[in-house]
Amino acid sequence: MFKILKREELNPTVTRLEIEAPLVAAKALPGQFVILRVDEKGERIPLTVADYDREKGTVTIIFQIVGGTTEKLNHKKEGEFLEDFVGPLGRPSELDGLKKVAVVGGGVGCAIAYPVAKKLAENGTEVHSVVGFRNKELVILEKEFSSCSAKYVIMTDDGSYGEKGLVTDALEKLIKSGENYDEVIAIGPLVMMKFVSRLTEKYGIKTVVSMNPVMVDGTGMCGGCRITVGGETKFACVDGPEFDGHKVDFDEAIKSSAKFRSDEIGHREKVCNLFRQEVK
Repeated sequence: MFKILKREELNPTVTRLEIEAPLVAAKALPGQFVILRVDEKGERIPLTVADYDREKGTVTIIFQIVGGTTEKLNHKKEGEFLEDFVGPLGRPSELDGLKKVAVVGGGVGCAIAYPVAKKLAENGTEVHSVVGFRNKELVILEKEFSSCSAKYVIMTDDGSYGEKGLVTDALEKLIKSGENYDEVIAIGPLVMMKFVSRLTEKYGIKTVVSMNPVMVDGTGMCGGCRITVGGETKFACVDGPEFDGHKVDFDEAIKSSAKFRSDEIGHREKVCNLFRQEVK
């Protein structure tokens, strides 16, 4: 059993939990993920390591309420326990030797992008962070990104905070201003990563993307995270989750991920109804 030490709502649909998991914390690195179960009858879901503290023996996860399991997870309180919390899994981010990097995060993908930006800064890399949200209400981790970024740009679709526009607008503006990046690391919705990769390919900048959005089982057994990279079949959970963005078949990945969306929504509605009945 794994104790929830701290719970914080970052916005109406995104929650941060700090979990007591010393064995996972001892080995965790940016880019990796864990598999958890909320209770003994729950499904196994993969969630990226958003932060870790080796001395305290804690691992932080940040999740968006999408399906039934994340709805259950969101009802957990400080002092309660998770049934399983296994990891770290996946290949860690390759961050050594980089002098200047643009980290691009979109929505809840910023929870995955932040530990990467933090580690780069610790390595002495100059980090420029570009993050995007639909509106001001959904902005997360602003303080955290600011603390590890030489340049930090917030974009919102409606212009309610930061600058109005897309992350690709801000990234291209930086590139055109003369910023020479060794690498761009993009983490967020599949569509966002697709267009960031198209942009950087035009400028010949190496780009790494995280294919966490397509993971289901997290061990490669279900086959749900099959993607095509450079014409070859890869599994996001065991071969990644990070890949060369210029080689990923995003159109295929987007079409595949859409298959699970209605199931997730339906499962969440059932769980919500159960909680409402318990309250009554």
